[in-house]
Amino acid sequence: MTQMKMFQKTPITEALSALRQDLVHEDGPRISTMRNYRFAIVQYDPAREFELRGEVQRLASDLMAHGWKVLSIDLHRLLLNRVRAQDTDWADRVRDMERRMAKIEPDRGLNYLKSKLTPLIEEPDGIAADCSRLICDYAKDHGDHADRTLALIGRAGALYPFFRSSALLKHLDGRTCNVPVVLLYPGERRGRTGLSFMGVLESDNDYRPRIYP
Repeated sequence: MTQMKMFQKTPITEALSALRQDLVHEDGPRISTMRNYRFAIVQYDPAREFELRGEVQRLASDLMAHGWKVLSIDLHRLLLNRVRAQDTDWADRVRDMERRMAKIEPDRGLNYLKSKLTPLIEEPDGIAADCSRLICDYAKDHGDHADRTLALIGRAGALYPFFRSSALLKHLDGRTCNVPVVLLYPGERRGRTGLSFMGVLESDNDYRPRIYP
């Protein structure tokens, strides 16, 4: 029974298996039907975050064992880096004000927090710029592996509810040095191209990348 559970297929394992097959295609990565748009999304249930991380780690190890270079980008870490780059007591001031406003009305506290964090992470010079810099620097350092380099962007849930993943991909378009990029997306699939971030936000149907599974 234990062995059966170990090899039991789940939506996450099926999605990553299909992704791997398209990445290692003999004619080069086939994660997109558009030649100059090398993005894909792996959608998963937010409640399966730890399963996702384990399976992604296995995928990365497998690809690296076959000569691939894999860059893992942690959006949570990038968000914290941006917060730490503010004035010394910025975080304390924002936290204290958010608590005071939340005591008056919970939504007021959240809206205040959004007003402070959103400018740090939105638009082309926000989190997308950090991702672009990491990807292009990595590509330059591994130029001899151009056709076997993959960027995995994870921990998107850390940006909820301050940022939409569709905006991240929009601002990354044309800024990844042609490296295949896969966004690990916690949310729900709604229709062929619709995704609801964390299964809470209204469905966004403006996704161009292929969505796995």
